[in-house]
Amino acid sequence: MDLREQIGQRLVTGFPGTELTEDFRRMVREYKISNVILFRENITDCAQLKQLCGEIQALVRRETGHGAFITADQEGGLVTRLPGDAVNVPGAMAIAATGDPENAYRAGLLTGRELRALGVNFDLAPSVDVNSNPENPVIGARSYGDTPQEVSRYANRMIRGLLDGGVLCSAKHFPGHGDTDTDSHLALPCVDKSMEELERTELLPFREAVRAGVPAVMTTHILFPQLEPEHLPATMSRRIMTGLLREQMGFDGLIVSDCMEMRAIKDHFGTVNGVVAAMAAGVDLVFISHDTLLSGQAARAAEQAVAEGRLSAAEMQASVQRILALKEKWVDGMPEGGFDFDAARRENEALLQKTITEVHRPAGGRPALGSAPLCIGCPAYRTSLVGNVDAGETNRFGDGMARALHGSAAAMQPEPGREEIAALVELARRHTSAVVGTFNGRLRRGQLELVARLAEAGVPTVAVALRGPYDLAGLPESVWTLAAFEYTEQSIRAVARVLRGEAEPTGRLPVTL
Repeated sequence: MDLREQIGQRLVTGFPGTELTEDFRRMVREYKISNVILFRENITDCAQLKQLCGEIQALVRRETGHGAFITADQEGGLVTRLPGDAVNVPGAMAIAATGDPENAYRAGLLTGRELRALGVNFDLAPSVDVNSNPENPVIGARSYGDTPQEVSRYANRMIRGLLDGGVLCSAKHFPGHGDTDTDSHLALPCVDKSMEELERTELLPFREAVRAGVPAVMTTHILFPQLEPEHLPATMSRRIMTGLLREQMGFDGLIVSDCMEMRAIKDHFGTVNGVVAAMAAGVDLVFISHDTLLSGQAARAAEQAVAEGRLSAAEMQASVQRILALKEKWVDGMPEGGFDFDAARRENEALLQKTITEVHRPAGGRPALGSAPLCIGCPAYRTSLVGNVDAGETNRFGDGMARALHGSAAAMQPEPGREEIAALVELARRHTSAVVGTFNGRLRRGQLELVARLAEAGVPTVAVALRGPYDLAGLPESVWTLAAFEYTEQSIRAVARVLRGEAEPTGRLPVTL
């Protein structure tokens, strides 16, 4: 295998649309780019996804002699890539709300078998970040909780489920993205903690995942100045990637980067320079997730870095050997397997129902909704670049809940102002109750102000948190609050069953408010 082929094994790229593009085909032919990441924009339905994965594998095998890692962020809940006719399991915090780590195993097993049947062989999940900062805009409900012990209990079972289901997986985002108030997709965060502090919280779930045999660890684009004094994010730091993860923690699996087009890298270092620096730091598999042609530029830059001695030829070979060994087992050696979608949907619906959590019941009991509830929600706006929001999103919560409860629907803006709040309160006075879906209300506080004003006006009110449960802290005592952890059709149905009295909210809150 020549140098260009080796570098191609270490790069992952994506492409726009639902069919292979000529740019992608050219990058595979010319630069031997051997791995792919898929997003929701690449997928229309399960049949199309399976066909697309088959075409990717055929192309990469023909041009490189090896199969492709076909990757996706299929965490469940807020971050899913599979289409509407697939089965998308609840997310991490929702699973932890069931109180049973075996549900994380079941979710992982279902997801692994489904991905394998559809042609995806590498799930970029789970997040083992400890969500110790309630203001975190990007992790939140993607985490299993706010203590390292709870995160480890659930994450390790999810890892085992994915592996037993037949796909590779990665613990992310090393050495920890839970204690930030900045999204690394948009800026360069900083966690100014000592090694001792990191060992108590952030690093513990990674150590446990390594002991449990996780095959891959994904990096994070965050500054840790007490670990790396050279103003380099973890992904580009040899002290962190090789010194800490490889040598101190004894991890001998695959180190994979987060996307190098994220603004934490792109704006401060440049994507191509970042790719070379990540390889030099010890990252095996480097992601350029969106700009297909940029992967060719990165390949040329890596070739030049080897020629100039800035990248070690021996380390290049060692990384490629790690990649090929995993491909031999998980790409070439793993049978496709079948998947019973109908049975999986039934299992998943029962699992999701167990996640619905009663956070607060008023002293006077659960409010009666009456015959004419007003159901209020905002569109599922994009809270982070990692989530899924389809074009043309509407008031799914209000409309869906109104249908389920035979009430009326009203829409609010993600950040309702004083006049909008007053109008919605006046409208609610003409109904028997109000059911409000909050979505990242802790950061868009107009939503929470609406709930408070409804309670002040004497309207029987239910507040449902459709992302992090942190929205529900500090609301008036008279408000009945439920955590659903995700803004999806299936979560709306599960909440409606609780509100109709057909199911109890048996979940327990996995974080402290």
